[in-house]
Amino acid sequence: MWPWILVGIGVALALGCVGAFALVGGAAKVASDAAGEMDANQKGENAVAGQMGKPARDGKFEFTVTGMKCGVEQVGGEFGSKAQGEFCVVSVTIKNVADTAEAFADSSQQATDTDGKTYDVDSSASLSANADGSTFYENINPGNKVNGKIAFDVPEGTKLASIVLHESMYTAGVRVPLK
Repeated sequence: MWPWILVGIGVALALGCVGAFALVGGAAKVASDAAGEMDANQKGENAVAGQMGKPARDGKFEFTVTGMKCGVEQVGGEFGSKAQGEFCVVSVTIKNVADTAEAFADSSQQATDTDGKTYDVDSSASLSANADGSTFYENINPGNKVNGKIAFDVPEGTKLASIVLHESMYTAGVRVPLK
């Protein structure tokens, strides 16, 4: 009788270990998939297509890109920010289409040049380019919109092809051609 009890305990322990490994493996796959999607979102790989001058939504924001100017050496006047290369400054309107106040962070935005290189926002320059700080980190109430400028410090002569605008770094984003 004792041998059968020991065999039963051994089988139960083995099945428990197999179940625990399967559970951990499944959770790891879910976490890996979520991390992969977030990485793709940050890179703009999942972004929907937008158009210059036309509103497009990502999450709780509606973005309208109204223009772009490159070749800017300094923004914000005498005490502003000086570019390492040159600034490309993108003008954008951000409207909150949610039912609650939402914060816009310029750090979630990214631009891509004609060679496929990506550039992060220069938050200090964006703050300098906006006298009212409207795109640095702005809380926007439902239905309200702000107009602002987002600055990218790029090598001289760089031609930006598009900007990906995100509600946050977790959303897919909207890719707007800059032509």
